[in-house]
Amino acid sequence: MSDLLERLRGRGWRLTSQRRVVAEVLNGDHVHLTADEVHVRAAALLPEISRATVYNTLGELVALGEVLEVSTVGRAKRYDPNARRAHQHLVCSGCGTVRDVHPMGDALGDLPETERFGFTVGAVEITYRGLCPACA
Repeated sequence: MSDLLERLRGRGWRLTSQRRVVAEVLNGDHVHLTADEVHVRAAALLPEISRATVYNTLGELVALGEVLEVSTVGRAKRYDPNARRAHQHLVCSGCGTVRDVHPMGDALGDLPETERFGFTVGAVEITYRGLCPACA
């Protein structure tokens, strides 16, 4: 069983066949699929799944905090099931490939108190951009 499915089952989330297929499609490391890519892969496993069901399920997973919605400039949003481990993203400016990266240090601690302007920082989103080996 996938890590995402285990987390959802532990939360008592009702796992219909459609929800299960979406969670299975999102399973794995460095998974950053668009909603349309999730739909194509889910439909290969469960042909009757609708695009609306995939979009609604992804929205629910994001609202639950079990999946991250990753925005990349000029491209479709991507969905990342690696929501439990703090990480940043490395995005190829050419093809749009997204990889999880885990740089050293605490991102919250990297922002000096004098630069927080009284804000209580609860989350950090850092995106590194460059060219992957195939596009370089």
